[in-house]
Formats: sequence, structure tokens, C-alpha cells
Amino acid sequence: MEYRIRAHHGMCFSFFQGKGYSGEFTENMWKMKERLAQNPKVALVCGTDDVCAHCPNNQEGVCNSSDKVEAYDRQVLALCGLSENESLYWDAFATLVQRQIIASGRRESICGDCEWNELCR
Repeated sequence: MEYRIRAHHGMCFSFFQGKGYSGEFTENMWKMKERLAQNPKVALVCGTDDVCAHCPNNQEGVCNSSDKVEAYDRQVLALCGLSENESLYWDAFATLVQRQIIASGRRESICGDCEWNELCR
């Protein structure tokens, strides 16, 4: 099984604490976190993904903050040396995000204007 994952969600999973846009969204995040712990292949996207499927901001397959979050996705891909629609194993992607973005202190420059930013500090 290959999951579609927005590139910026590689950062979100590092800081997820059980809070989210809705109960349904939060439940899906926990489920996705469990699935990703099994190290499946993921296709990195800059649009709605398997996490967004249960987000109230997903309006018929389009995020109502699409410009902002697509910019996050593109920055993550660039900093990790990856391309949109590239497939790799989750652990490899999570390691790149950790090294290239989180450990290097670049996370806030990418998504510091996110409403969940306080949870990621």
C-alpha cells in the first residue's frame, strides 16, 4: 500500500499531540501515524492527501488554504532534495525532514504562520 502524503505533513507528524481541526481529523491523524510507523511507501504530493481526507478545510478535494500549504509543501520538497509525486519509504522521508528541516532549525521559516505553530515549538 502506498499513501499520498503532503510534503509538509512530514513536519506535522513530528509534533502531533492529538489536537486537530476536528475529532474526525484527529482520529484519522492517529490512524495515519500508526500506518506510517509500519514504514510504507509514500507518494509526496502538494495537494490534498490521505490526511486531508478527513479535514474540514478540504472542500471537494481542495484545501481552502491551498496557496499557503502548497508553499509549505514545495519548501519541504526543496530542502529535502525531493520532487512532487516522488515515492519513497516513510522512514527515509521522515529522516530527511528531521535532518534537513527540524534539526537544522528551518521549520518555523517554512510554516511559522500556521495556526498550530505553538504546538511545534
